[in-house]
Parts: sequence; structure tokens; C-alpha cells
Amino acid sequence: MPRGTIVVGDWLVLAADRPPLENGAVRIEGTRITDVGNRIDLVAKHPDDLVVDRTGHVIAPGFVNAHVHLYGVLAHGIPTHEPVDGFWGFLNDYWWPKVENALDATMIEAATEWVCAEMLRSGITTFYDITEAPNALPGVLLKQKSVVDRLGMRGMLSFEATERVSSQNGMAGLAENVDAILATRSDPNSLVEALMCVHTTFTCSPDFLQRAFELAVEHDVLLHAHVNEGVHEGLWCEEHRGMRTLELYEKLGIAGPRLLASQCVQLSDREEAIVAERGVRCVHMPLANCEVGGGIAKIPEKLAAGVTVGLGSDGYVNDFFSVMRGAFLLHKARLLDPGSMPANVVFGLATEGGARALGLTDRPVPVGRLEPGWAGDLQVIRGDFPTPPTPQNLFDQLVLWRDSRHVTDVMVNGDWRLRRGEINGFDHDRSRAQVHEQARRLWASA
Repeated sequence: MPRGTIVVGDWLVLAADRPPLENGAVRIEGTRITDVGNRIDLVAKHPDDLVVDRTGHVIAPGFVNAHVHLYGVLAHGIPTHEPVDGFWGFLNDYWWPKVENALDATMIEAATEWVCAEMLRSGITTFYDITEAPNALPGVLLKQKSVVDRLGMRGMLSFEATERVSSQNGMAGLAENVDAILATRSDPNSLVEALMCVHTTFTCSPDFLQRAFELAVEHDVLLHAHVNEGVHEGLWCEEHRGMRTLELYEKLGIAGPRLLASQCVQLSDREEAIVAERGVRCVHMPLANCEVGGGIAKIPEKLAAGVTVGLGSDGYVNDFFSVMRGAFLLHKARLLDPGSMPANVVFGLATEGGARALGLTDRPVPVGRLEPGWAGDLQVIRGDFPTPPTPQNLFDQLVLWRDSRHVTDVMVNGDWRLRRGEINGFDHDRSRAQVHEQARRLWASA
């Protein structure tokens, strides 16, 4: 049996902050990368290895989708009889009653399988999912875990605990996260983990937020929260708590490196400073922010201030190349600066940036780069670009001229999960039929 696997291609992308290698190759042994370099040299150095020839392709780190709602696919195309009026109307009149309150575990399992396959086809090897379905408790996260395990992805799961239904339901959400944290840690064969998660300051009391943070500290995990996705939360918090959202988190002792704050769109100058000063981690959802009319987050400014930022699909459009293009283009328009958010920076948010936001670069086997000692998570992308690729333009070529249809192979933790466009252990027609069936159930109940 070969000791390792060498994947060779026309180009090797090591990381966003390193120049791509032409005629590069990466060697994986077991679950981690052990060597990188010129394809001829690497094959000669390890003559007994299995060589996977992907000439005509680019080998790159797997994407990290740092924020997704897997159940969100079921809402695509849901009939609406009245137009949504503003961000609060989107939540209160549409998303909560017609989607989240109507979800059950069977619906969520079907959505989890379909979107995991969708993400694999897009080169995503790692994701963080947030489930809010108050009537699917308890046990929904472990049902999701079994689906993710079967597809072999690196997943982080959480239940978005909230008191908007009742304080008892909120506590049940926190308990769901604790149970999942303990269960995933006790399974050495799984790549699935769990985090602590709450919704927002306008659906969670200060005492509830502090309790969630205490549980995150107790179990040494991150605490996730949506923060100022639109203008509503900051204004609500000022009116009802006497300060803006991140000022409240700072007062409660929550604002810091353990806080994973998604969206962060409508922040005051003081809130922007809190994020940078306290080391709050952020996740950017450029396309989803457009969908709900939330605005455009000040991501270039956050990066300049040293903030850790990842990229997420929010479960809206899960083709991560489209998400990258959104981040690449929106900030140029907002700042009237074509030099803002260069392609390599955006690619970094989609890979190592997301891994850093999720705490996955601090592990004994880190995620997010193709370098010795890092996890064997990679994707293979067709390299038949419209114009010749060079070390100087390859990141632009990937961000602007590739889509999920160009991803041919995906490896997670040293195992091939997508080979020449086919996902191991996935029946496309059966899964789509199940998603259609569960979507109809959701739409009928809504």
C-alpha cells in the first residue's frame, strides 16, 4: 500500500498570503499534509506514493463557510402573499412564523444532507451551521450530526437559543448545545463539533446572554450571536437597554475573542472600536446582507484594524465562488475604490480567515492552508480560464471566472469526498426528492 497520496496540478495555492506555485503538488499522509512543492521533485522524493494526476487543474485549500443556516434551503421559493416590509417585517411576519417555527427534525435532516452536498460541490470542506427551530427540540443537532458524519465533512453545529418563544424554550436551546458539545467530543471518529449560540439582544435578556456565555466558558467553546444585521437591533438596544448592541456585550463581559459575531453590518464607530479592541471574531455574509436589505458591512476597515473575519453564505447562495465575488465587488462600489478587497484577500477570507474565525487554526492540526502539518482539506478546480493564468493573476482568475461547476474533487481530512464530480455515499435524486417533499410540508404548514 502507498504510504501517502500526492496530488499534482498545474497550480498549487498554498494560502492567500503566498504566491501560487506553478506545476505544484501536495502530499497527504493520513489526515494531514506532509509536503508541498514542485510536482516533479515531490514525486521523485516519494516514489512509493499514489499519484493523483490533476493536470489542467488548480489545487487549493478547501473553503470554510463560517456561517450557514442549512435549513434555509427549504424556504427558497416559499409562497408569500404579502410583500415583506423592512428588516423587522422580514423576521416577524415572514421568517419566524413561516419558516423557523414550522420546522421539524425531519425537514432539517433533509435540508442538511442536500446543502452539505451542495457545499462539497462548491469546494467547501468545513462549515458552521446555526439552526433555529423552536419546535424541533430536543435532539435535532445530533440528527444533523449523523448526516454530516455520513458525508464526511468537517462541521460545527449549534442551536440558536432564544427567548422569543418562551424562557423555557430558550433554556432548552442552551441545553441542546451543551448536549451536542458533549456528544461530539465523545466521538473520536467524527469531524463534527458544536458551539454555544444565541440569537440577538432583542430576543434574549441580559441574564440569558450571560448564562450562555458562562456555558461557553465552562465548555471552552465560542459563543455565536447575530449582531446588527440591519439597523433594527442597534436602535432597539439603545431604546430598551440604554446602549448599542456591542456596548451591551462589552458591559456584560461577553465582547472578546470568545464571541463570534455574525453580520456586524450596522455598527456605530464605538461598536467598530469594540470589535477591534476586544478581539471579537466576525463573519461577513455579503450576498445575504443584500437579500434582507441589511446594508454592507465595513469589512475592509475591520481588516485594516486587525479584526479576524471569515466569510459565510448564510444559507442563501451556497456557491462559495459567488459569495467571494460578492465580497470582491460590493466593497469596491461602496468605497468607490477598485483597489479595495483584492482577490487574494477575499480568497483568504474564504479559507484561512473562516478557519481563524471558528478557532480552527489554533488546533494541533490546523485548517485553512496547504502546508506541512495542516489538515488534508483541499479542493481541485478546473484551470481552463478564459485567459492565461499567472502567479500574479491566479487569485483574480479563481474569484472572477470559477464557479462550483468547476470543482472536480474535494478532500476532507485526508479522505476524498468528491471524486470527479461524484460525492461518495450521496444519492442526488433521492436527496432532491426528500428536500422537495419537506419543502412542500413546510410551505403547507406556513
